[in-house]
Amino acid sequence: MERVLSAEQAVVLEGRVVAAGVSLSTLMRRAGEAVAREVMARVPSGGVVVACGPGNNGGDGWVAAEVLHAAGRDVRLIAMREPSDLPQPAGAAALAALQAGVRVTVLTDDDPGPEPFAGAECIVDALLGTGSRLPLRDSVLTWCERILAAGAFVVSVDLPTGVDADTGALNPGALTADVTVALLCLKRGHVTYPGAGACGEIVLDTLGVDDELRDVPGAPEVWEEREFARLLLPLQPDAHKNSRGRVLVVAGSGRYPGAAVLAARGAMRAGAGYVTLATPEPVVGVAQSHLVAAPVVGLPSSRTKALSSGAATVVADLAHDYDAVVLGPGLTLTDGAVAAARQIVAQVGVPLVIDADALNALVDAEELILGRTAPTVMTPHPGELARLLGSSVSEVQSDRVFSSARFASRTRTVVLKGAGTVTCGEGHCLINTSGTPALATAGSGDVLAGMVGAFLARRLSSFEAGSLATYLHGLAGEAAAEDLTELGVTAEDLPAYIPVAMRRLLEARPTRRR
Repeated sequence: MERVLSAEQAVVLEGRVVAAGVSLSTLMRRAGEAVAREVMARVPSGGVVVACGPGNNGGDGWVAAEVLHAAGRDVRLIAMREPSDLPQPAGAAALAALQAGVRVTVLTDDDPGPEPFAGAECIVDALLGTGSRLPLRDSVLTWCERILAAGAFVVSVDLPTGVDADTGALNPGALTADVTVALLCLKRGHVTYPGAGACGEIVLDTLGVDDELRDVPGAPEVWEEREFARLLLPLQPDAHKNSRGRVLVVAGSGRYPGAAVLAARGAMRAGAGYVTLATPEPVVGVAQSHLVAAPVVGLPSSRTKALSSGAATVVADLAHDYDAVVLGPGLTLTDGAVAAARQIVAQVGVPLVIDADALNALVDAEELILGRTAPTVMTPHPGELARLLGSSVSEVQSDRVFSSARFASRTRTVVLKGAGTVTCGEGHCLINTSGTPALATAGSGDVLAGMVGAFLARRLSSFEAGSLATYLHGLAGEAAAEDLTELGVTAEDLPAYIPVAMRRLLEARPTRRR
């Protein structure tokens, strides 16, 4: 597990490392060596241009240039500032590079022109570090433009120039890296979009600092695959359908019958042993034609073929026989459906997934969510969460971690969907790293809701269920896109790829010695 830090937290961490006896110059030396290693591994031949800014990020670049020069590479360094004007320890790194014979050109003009970057096979972006703030100055944007126009392989030091370390915001005209060498720790900009999309492949180098010293309790987390694998519980030899978890899916309407079917299929493919779909009576026939193994129960409905308020009593009675309930996909916001959703949230005492229109039904009735004591997972997209918080989508997206945490508690988990889905609950906040744009299709979230329900029914906590379902959902999307292309994937394809994703996790699980 890696922590994901803000720029301020990264500075504090760096100070802690220095206090532990590792100097800033030593960290800079290790950082430059890490960058040089990546350059030599990714672009083993050809000319390298290192573009260095006026701070310590530039200092890392000076060290990288010195190491590359010592390795016999054809390297040139283009600097924004005279070496004598650099702060320490960057100034010392620049002096060492000059004494080693690195070819250096200082270009203090706003426009370096295309010539310094011409013919380079690789360009190292060491212009600005995590402390920089957007918008970029016009002069920096011109450097970015020249680097991008060169068409070389770009390795960025810590973060690509133009990515905000805290929010993942992306300055128009920012650099797009092929590889980003994250130094000491991950920053939020590495995993938060749109900035994360400009990072290319991210390689974390901890600069020789041990994990215990780098740990920042309470900071968002990124997990390794094996950490998800431990949550994918194996079946016991004497397992039966009820021991694998019973899920009741309350979903659908005449307008959106498919949402109900997708949620049920998601629960079934995620391993639940017994899944029942409860849907408005007029939808039963359609649902049955698409579900063979899951019983379908008709619920009281209105003239619009949506739930009526009387459905809540039926669901509350049914729920006693299930280990988890999934509520919301395709319900619509008719008066009856809203009333039913509110009553179900208030009355059902088993673990509950609240998705889609069930979330919208709770706007101005948030006390019903806050009053629940049983494990609860909310799965909003940014618009749904914004409505619940009484804010705007832009406000939610500007700090997805903070927004997600506002409804999270010991028993309540929020899964804020989108690129880099954020799961907050039980004192943890996890940023998901699986997934693909192929998942940006209608119904994808319905499948996810069903998957969360399956893991809740298998006795995972709300945070564990939300985290595991999200990661597997992303892997399933990746597998589907590999076979069908990103443009060709539909939500109907996803359930069949959940087992493919599961196999990948099962293979990541350590094998027991006999």
